[in-house]
Amino acid sequence: MKTRHLGRQGPVVGEVGLGCWQFGGAFGPMSEATAMEVMRSAVASGVDFFDTADVYGGGCSEEWIGKFLRSCDRRVFVATKYGRAGSTFPDGYSEAGMRAAIEASLERLGVETLDLLQLHCIPGRLLRQGEVFDWLRRAQRDGLIRHFGASVESVEEGLLCLGQEGLLSLQIIFNIFRQKPAEELLPRAQERGVGIIVRLPLASGLLAGKFGPETVFPESDHRHFNRDGERFNVGETFAGLPFAKGVELAGKIRQRMPDGLSMAQASMRWILDHEAVSVVIPGASSAAQAQENTTVSDLSPLPVALHEDLAGFHRSEVREHIRGPY
Repeated sequence: MKTRHLGRQGPVVGEVGLGCWQFGGAFGPMSEATAMEVMRSAVASGVDFFDTADVYGGGCSEEWIGKFLRSCDRRVFVATKYGRAGSTFPDGYSEAGMRAAIEASLERLGVETLDLLQLHCIPGRLLRQGEVFDWLRRAQRDGLIRHFGASVESVEEGLLCLGQEGLLSLQIIFNIFRQKPAEELLPRAQERGVGIIVRLPLASGLLAGKFGPETVFPESDHRHFNRDGERFNVGETFAGLPFAKGVELAGKIRQRMPDGLSMAQASMRWILDHEAVSVVIPGASSAAQAQENTTVSDLSPLPVALHEDLAGFHRSEVREHIRGPY
């Protein structure tokens, strides 16, 4: 596994991490045993960065990660999030509430200090006001968290966060379907020494190229209940594309990909070819998938001509179909 710095002030981590949203059931039911197998396979393949949130499965994801950490003899950097659980979102934010959430995450994870606490897609007005970052700085000063960052929905929100002193990282949606961050946000983050964590690298699976128009998802899967943004920002599901259009566009992308690579591998390699990216965090529903994700680190960069072709394809055929903040 190749490594990168998580921001100028952060640790060196493997460039492929593990997203743990699925441990909370967001992609359909998952057992604790399966989650443990996924984490074991990921770590055995060189992964040392997990991303989770207090809201995933009502804390279940953090609890399972905490249980795994107690049995693991390797150092794993765990990034978690605050801001969407319970009555906090959209207008229940307070410093006392943040501190209570931190204490709860510490207990579930079984650690004394959180490696990284990220604001979890909180309202833009709070990012603009900036007081929430003072709360984070005080939590850091008091030893509750080592680093802080923000998970955002749009380039505008990311740029707001980059103005905050002490910000270690930004977590963004960035993939072949959502290329806008490459235009301004990535260069600005690199200039500021802020790490970029990339979520939804495969656009909820569309960029793995395995779905067809007839594909049906379990009712508990966000790809079923949030297909059109009924429950939360539509950008978190299929990168904001209507499913049928996403399947069509994925087919056109597949035709452009090099021989010898799966579409998933090529799609994640495309992300890692951007040097501003610190770590990409694909999820995994099985031990085999967790291991397969890590192979991307060993692949050669995609040809420059392919990057140019995919950029033109995004401008001409994809961008107009993306819904939600971007």
